[in-house]
Amino acid sequence: MIHDVAIIGAGPAGLCLARALSGHGLSIVLLERQAEAELAEPAFDGREIALTHASQALLEKLGLWSRLPADEVAVLRDAQVLNGPSLFALKIRAEQAGAERLGHLVANRAIRRAAFEAVAECADVQLRCAVSVRAIRHAEREVQLELADGEVLHTRLLVAADSRFSETRRQLGIGARLKDFGKTMLVCRMDHEQPHRQTAWEWFGYGQTLALLPLNGNQSSVVLTLPPREIERLRALDEEAFAREMEQRFDRRLGAMRLASARHAYPLVGAYAERLVGPRCALLGDAAVGMHPVTAHGFNFGLGSVQRLAEAVLAAHARREDIAVPAVLARYERQHRLATWPLYQATNLLVDVYTNDRLPAKLLRGAGLRVAQGLLPLKKGIARHLTARA
Repeated sequence: MIHDVAIIGAGPAGLCLARALSGHGLSIVLLERQAEAELAEPAFDGREIALTHASQALLEKLGLWSRLPADEVAVLRDAQVLNGPSLFALKIRAEQAGAERLGHLVANRAIRRAAFEAVAECADVQLRCAVSVRAIRHAEREVQLELADGEVLHTRLLVAADSRFSETRRQLGIGARLKDFGKTMLVCRMDHEQPHRQTAWEWFGYGQTLALLPLNGNQSSVVLTLPPREIERLRALDEEAFAREMEQRFDRRLGAMRLASARHAYPLVGAYAERLVGPRCALLGDAAVGMHPVTAHGFNFGLGSVQRLAEAVLAAHARREDIAVPAVLARYERQHRLATWPLYQATNLLVDVYTNDRLPAKLLRGAGLRVAQGLLPLKKGIARHLTARA
């Protein structure tokens, strides 16, 4: 048997692609290293996903949005960017785009669970868990996947969706531009005394970067970026000592704080694949573009790749054409690169400037925020980008 599409990686992007392709007469197989129980009930990993209006629209179309528990979805109304100890903030307000909110914040585990549930209902999607691919071989009209147990699967189109450190991408001979920021990100949920007013913070302090993502009630997801050794020291603190230190790092702007979840740490590494497609193959999600989290666009880009690849494949299938010919895949690559490359570069530049603590950079940082605050068209443009439904 030959499958039409084989997807390696059953993370949110891979699951969403399988759901998007389902119901159109295609045979789809999804391969994942994890056990099925881990996909069905994902563990809390500390990550909260900021979803734009366009991403919400796609999740609604795929039947995921209605599966998200209300207590795992929070309104993201406004955002502000702060620099150093200054009280001045660049503010992005939803009302600048005529909207009630910039987007929503949803727990990563809730999205993963909803995606798994949606795919589990698709009769044309075969989910194979606890498997790994040992070798990939190309033939003229198919790709052969040799699994670790020796079984060989055949597919017309192979999609790599197995993270920014994708082993599949490497097996396909596709390189990636990796940017190691040399820092580690600590994420956790914290209760706090003062209200967040549904406003996200990005605070470029001197020697640290803090982000605050407003959840329901007086609770937020806190993201602290520091050198790895400092993060390990913080993870080793007891809950009381950790809370007191976080209060100090936030200059007590949130009042008393209390740890409300486990603490998780992730290395900060960006990735952009040198090619997004190859012979009968395409990269999806973080395997294509792995963003620094400062702009909160990582999963939004992942969903964008799902939508663009699904549209290209389904259009070819509707024309009764080969879904993996170069012209079909080139359309996907062109559209996704155009949508992601400028912001990927701008994000890396922003991080380089706003984490540079030398005096000239500090002066530039403060001046840049004040200039941007006075540029109403710029702020309106950012707000419209986040609130656009397509």
